[in-house]
Amino acid sequence: MRLITVIGARPQFIKSTVVSKELSNIGIEELSLHTGQHYDQNMSGVFFNELNMKMPDIQLSVGSGGHGHQTGRMLIDIEEVFLEKKPDGCIVYGDTNSTLAGALVASKLHIPVFHIEAGLRSFNKKMPEEVNRVLTDHISDSLFTPTSIASKNLINEGIDESKIFEFGDVMLDSSLHFKENIKSVEETLGRFGLSRKKYILVTLHRPSNVDEKEQLFKLLTSIDAVGMKSNVVFPVHPRTRNRIEEFGIDTRQFEHIHFIEPLGYLDMIVLESEAELIVTDSGGVQKEAYFYRVPCVTLRDETEWLELISSGWNYLLSPRSPKDQIVQGIIGRINQRGEDCQLYGGGDASKAIASQILRG
Repeated sequence: MRLITVIGARPQFIKSTVVSKELSNIGIEELSLHTGQHYDQNMSGVFFNELNMKMPDIQLSVGSGGHGHQTGRMLIDIEEVFLEKKPDGCIVYGDTNSTLAGALVASKLHIPVFHIEAGLRSFNKKMPEEVNRVLTDHISDSLFTPTSIASKNLINEGIDESKIFEFGDVMLDSSLHFKENIKSVEETLGRFGLSRKKYILVTLHRPSNVDEKEQLFKLLTSIDAVGMKSNVVFPVHPRTRNRIEEFGIDTRQFEHIHFIEPLGYLDMIVLESEAELIVTDSGGVQKEAYFYRVPCVTLRDETEWLELISSGWNYLLSPRSPKDQIVQGIIGRINQRGEDCQLYGGGDASKAIASQILRG
């Protein structure tokens, strides 16, 4: 059995590693195809080196661009690869343009599609990720959901229950696997002048938060005010950095924010796990905060991870709120821990997924 796994963004690189290991263990041949959707070295190539991951078998160079341009280029290039390699199945992860492109090509060529992280819904069609995940789910042949909520979403949309497999979250598998590679927490924290549980970690990159000058400036101003209460460290995503430069925002005016370059995955794990609070607009970081039992504030109006809200580990804070509400909303969540619960399985989702793929 030969599979092609289509990946294109940092979280997909991470999650595919543990699944690939389990596929290999049971004798499934897998070719990894990297679309090049994330092409910045700090957000892509560095992870293969840092984590001793196998380089992709097939490397495209799609790069950035509008959604139509980027996805269109992927469709053309991925189709050529599939016609040449003739895989027996295609694995896709999550909700990126790479996910949708891989699934579309495979479906049109009558190649079975295995969607890992299926069933997630924010119910906000303005998010391109929501469109990608819904379309991918409805053309997939096997849908691997991380939670019961995700499974119910698919059933409610009329997807045949026989296609749905609820095995837990491969992201938990990855976090457990890579956490073992961390050599020194203290050394990592020391490089950034941080102490355990004495800082707030911030990540922002969503278009709704960073693509408007006034909105981005308000969020930075709010976070700077939070920095008067606790140390704030902010690894700046390339998209956010580009907008800051494009808008002519001088970050030196935010004296209480420690801006740093994007982090490698292991460094990010350390900063996440040792923070007193995480403020983010990332779906993945919301979950990682929970894995390490760190309270989280999500600067969005909705989240696809509803169980994190109901269990008290995550708090939704509208980024369109006035500055004072944002500041108080963040500060008020420091040390606010959630329930003692196990939401995403036991760390063996990858093994179950590989076995199911083999069974067909």
